[in-house]
Amino acid sequence: MASNNLLVILAIVAIVLPSVTMATDYWVGDSSGWTNGYDYQAWAKDKVFYVGDKLVFNYTMGNHNVFKVNATGFSQCIIPPSNEALTSGHDIIPLMVPGKKWYICGVGQHCAQFGQKLMS
Repeated sequence: MASNNLLVILAIVAIVLPSVTMATDYWVGDSSGWTNGYDYQAWAKDKVFYVGDKLVFNYTMGNHNVFKVNATGFSQCIIPPSNEALTSGHDIIPLMVPGKKWYICGVGQHCAQFGQKLMS
């Protein structure tokens, strides 16, 4: 009985540990950070994001923000009604579930006019 429990624990560790140790922190925009006039789609196109990875949005606090939106909000630069912006200047978003994610800057026309948006 104890050996069965040990095998179960080892199997769980074998599955979970590689995904935790292989997680990547992606600095959105690399050294440019989260800013106007940067092509975030080009930045993301050769990256594969996995559950456990983190997106790190770096910017000068007060100049930008980050909203998580749906596909429509992304394409039309619509700030969600909840109006829950991330505003720290160093926002870290862990990717907890697989699938597409969309982010925009909600300051002024940063999204619509300057393309400050990311699909991961």
